[in-house]
Amino acid sequence: MEKNVEISLLLDFYGELLKPSVRQTIDLYYNDDLSLAEVAQQCGITRQGVRDSVKRGEAQLFSFENKLGLMRRFRETEAGLDEIAGLAAQIAGQSHDDTITALAGQIQAVAGGLKE
Repeated sequence: MEKNVEISLLLDFYGELLKPSVRQTIDLYYNDDLSLAEVAQQCGITRQGVRDSVKRGEAQLFSFENKLGLMRRFRETEAGLDEIAGLAAQIAGQSHDDTITALAGQIQAVAGGLKE
């Protein structure tokens, strides 16, 4: 996965655990795609200060993920839901029983609803 996307996702999962100033610098740098100089100007700190804050925040986000694994579990759950929905679609497509077809459709709907 591209690092920028990964950091943005980690920020979604663990951002509230960061100091507000660190969260803001990472958000501006990765999500708003501002340069270090632009973030520095907006936050009223030096460019080096922004870089240090971003690097420290990245390390914290990866540490949280290594310890808690929320993003990994989220991805595994989504993959499992996709597989369940796919299997239900196969059952619905091969069944000649209206009840089984309807139940397979309900399984697909529940799996899809859980992903939203």
